[in-house]
Amino acid sequence: MKILIVEDEQNISSFIERGLNISGYDTEVCSDGLQAWEKLQTDVFGLIIVDIMMPFMSGLELCKAYRQKFGYSTPVILLTALSTTDDIVKGLDAGADDYITKPFKLAELEARIKALLRRSNVVVNKEKQKGEFLQFSDLTLDINTKQANRNGNTIHLTAKEYLLLKYFMQNPNRVLSRRTLLENVWDMNFDTNTNVVDVYVNYIRNKIQPEGTDKLLHTVIGLGYILKEE
Repeated sequence: MKILIVEDEQNISSFIERGLNISGYDTEVCSDGLQAWEKLQTDVFGLIIVDIMMPFMSGLELCKAYRQKFGYSTPVILLTALSTTDDIVKGLDAGADDYITKPFKLAELEARIKALLRRSNVVVNKEKQKGEFLQFSDLTLDINTKQANRNGNTIHLTAKEYLLLKYFMQNPNRVLSRRTLLENVWDMNFDTNTNVVDVYVNYIRNKIQPEGTDKLLHTVIGLGYILKEE
């Protein structure tokens, strides 16, 4: 799982990155909110750590924009030097799941990360027990049967087609690079020159976009693919 660290103070971001890497987490660092926002358009993270006070785009602005576009499935922890109740409430209202006040010990941050990841995993497991469906436009994906449905027509998927479509539906309206898809759907680092992603995207397109239906899966030249309505 990859964690995004958004912090403009290099000594703090390096401290967090080094500690999380030692604990086995994969990390990426952005030094301002705007850089992070651009990164979040194409890359998917399991958790986001963001400082409130940053240049170009504050942590609160970033968190609020991210929630509005991508939803609440990814936990967000705010780093703050401000500890008043009003500041904390603003952070949580912006969509953060937790906060930690500077200065802090790495052990405390890691404990909060583990707690949030456990909580999000429990929510997913409960949904699966109920029978989970993913919905985008008129396309539905049944997590239990691993079949899709569009306009009342059942769409049978292979195991890999199902995983790829599920990933797109969990990350709608976001450009997903080939590398991101390879790492998260195939769970390994292929040669990025391989066309395996393109082949499977074409398989899915042919199944979910029969003649006469609106296109949902679009190519973004030079970047990857995006699931969005026309």
